[in-house]
Amino acid sequence: MKYSNQEIRELTDLTQQLLAKEALQKADMPSLVQAMQFHEYRYYVLNDPLVTDFEYDKLYTALKKLEAAHPEAILPDSPTQRVSPDLIDGFNTVAHTVPMLSLDNSYNEEDLFDFDKRLKDLTEEENISYVVEPKFDGSSIAIIYEDDVLTRGATRGDGVEGEDVTPNVKTIQSVPIKAAFAQHGIKKIELRGEIVIRRDVFQKINELREQKGEKLLANARNSAAGALRVKDPREARARGLDAFMYQIGYAVDADGNDLLHSKFTNHHDNMALLASLGFRVPLAESGLCKNISEVDAFIKNWEAKRETYEYDTDGMVIKANLREVQDKAGFTAHHPRWAIAFKFKAKQATTKLLDVEFQVGRTGAITPVGKVSPTQLAGVTISSISLHNEDIIRQKDLRLGDTVLIERAGDVIPYVVKAMEELRDGTEQKLVFPTACPVCGSEVEKPEGEAVWRCVNAECEAQVEERMIHFVSKDAMDIDGMGRDIVKRFYGLQLLKSIEDIYHMDYDKVLELDGWGEKSVERLKNGIEESKQRKPERLLYALGIRHVGLTTAKTLMQAVENLFDLANLSMEQLQELPDVGPKVAQSVYDFFKVPANIQMLEHFNEIGLQFQKEAKPAGENKLNGKTFLFTGTLNKMGRNEAKQLVEDNGGKLISSVSKNLDYLVAGEKAGSKLSKAQAIASIKIITEDEFLQMIA
Repeated sequence: MKYSNQEIRELTDLTQQLLAKEALQKADMPSLVQAMQFHEYRYYVLNDPLVTDFEYDKLYTALKKLEAAHPEAILPDSPTQRVSPDLIDGFNTVAHTVPMLSLDNSYNEEDLFDFDKRLKDLTEEENISYVVEPKFDGSSIAIIYEDDVLTRGATRGDGVEGEDVTPNVKTIQSVPIKAAFAQHGIKKIELRGEIVIRRDVFQKINELREQKGEKLLANARNSAAGALRVKDPREARARGLDAFMYQIGYAVDADGNDLLHSKFTNHHDNMALLASLGFRVPLAESGLCKNISEVDAFIKNWEAKRETYEYDTDGMVIKANLREVQDKAGFTAHHPRWAIAFKFKAKQATTKLLDVEFQVGRTGAITPVGKVSPTQLAGVTISSISLHNEDIIRQKDLRLGDTVLIERAGDVIPYVVKAMEELRDGTEQKLVFPTACPVCGSEVEKPEGEAVWRCVNAECEAQVEERMIHFVSKDAMDIDGMGRDIVKRFYGLQLLKSIEDIYHMDYDKVLELDGWGEKSVERLKNGIEESKQRKPERLLYALGIRHVGLTTAKTLMQAVENLFDLANLSMEQLQELPDVGPKVAQSVYDFFKVPANIQMLEHFNEIGLQFQKEAKPAGENKLNGKTFLFTGTLNKMGRNEAKQLVEDNGGKLISSVSKNLDYLVAGEKAGSKLSKAQAIASIKIITEDEFLQMIA
């Protein structure tokens, strides 16, 4: 949809003529649509508008009024058709024309050259040219055009099927509703792309939400993905979505002949074609490289200017440019062998350490939390950061007022790398660790060999509250309708005083609270009742016994038939169990020697919580003796559900890649574990679907 200088002048003149008219008529509707399509392209694709927002809105309003008066004259590619007047009742699942696979990942120069060598070995090609594009941190989409008109937009879903979100896709101004594919012999085409939000647009959205007292959006990526699935397309439009197309997935002519292998055989040229048709593609940001050395140099140059780019990116995508090479390389069940994602190093930033708060956890552990000047890091605003413990503070010599270097490990967990000592001006103050519990004032102790100070008062308000929060959490009793904020509110109002009170909730009092109605109270009531059916290992984990995570809880329950039986095991018997060392054994042993804990368990047993282990049906050990590890994002189940399936079928979970691992289940965006596993021949790498087939 590139416009010549003459067309630009003509459309600009047309726009001024339309704006100058006192009253637009039905006959003006085609001209209005033509003018607005041009201005959408200038604004949303080129970021170079030729009219003000006010003028654009004036034309848009006039067109809506004319269409309301003359619905028979509405054009299918009218900008007003981007927003449906009705809410979407739900999302239908639709099949992609070809699967939307994930990408294999690389993290350094060595990985890139290994990829190049593998590809040359597979294809027997001596020289391979590549296209390098930004890896946008957004939400994947597949868009279908038939007879030049956008007919469907779908989310990635599980790669085979996605959700039909066409009305929301139509709200994205950088996605043409109509494009001249027929001029190039195309009857039907599916494009692959990424839905993103520009950084400054996202910031403005959050500023407006803050002014309205609404909850701030976490990051642009989540906001984009969420906007695609909102039921009201007008809300999707309000999120300011953009779309970059990065691949032609499928294309046929009027006779159904495949065009990818006969006409669109060069990826770089394909992207240039889409750009000429009015799509936003990352051509300007991409590199056409003759070899992998040029790819490496291009990535290094791009990563250096990453922070100045107006969209969030988390790496670069490297693709073999020629379709011939792609066809020779083929695909695995997980990813194309002719493409790879290069992930950028963890982002770092400097900020000021303004204050330190000392928080008390459910086991009495006192954690120093640094309050820093709000800082954008990997698409998230960081204002709080864990300082872990006193030893870390001393080791890094952290002081109030320091300028500190912070990093998000794997772009997820922020931590302090170091203090910038050379920037100190003498006003900085050494951090003083509390000598008493900051919540209840009780004595604190630091057991020998440990780095953490702990409050010794088990009835400390902070500990009681955190124990309840842990008890209702997803991996524990998973009580629907009762999260962290609700527990804190109920505890503050004395509706909850202990874990036992959860099962004796005064629902009439809850109903009197602001924000609570019949439906939300009923949901809470059902959630509490349903939690009584959780397996004994979930209950054991929910009790919050120190050092007992969900995996250890399962190990402990495998040794007994009833949760109460753990009270009869000696320290020696406990330590004989797999992966149960002296610390875990001591914690479990001590817990069951406290009368108040036994009394609580007896109460739980009386009201119907599950203590007896279920007998396993015969033939359930399909994975007997095999070890498994999961990496990346799973689409059909949660990580904990997957792990439970392994154990229910006789398999064993291990925590790291080694020669002891039999199967690595690789989901989307699999990380370094996948690369490590590929280097060990004995490890079989499988997809989520292949794993499910093993236990079908």
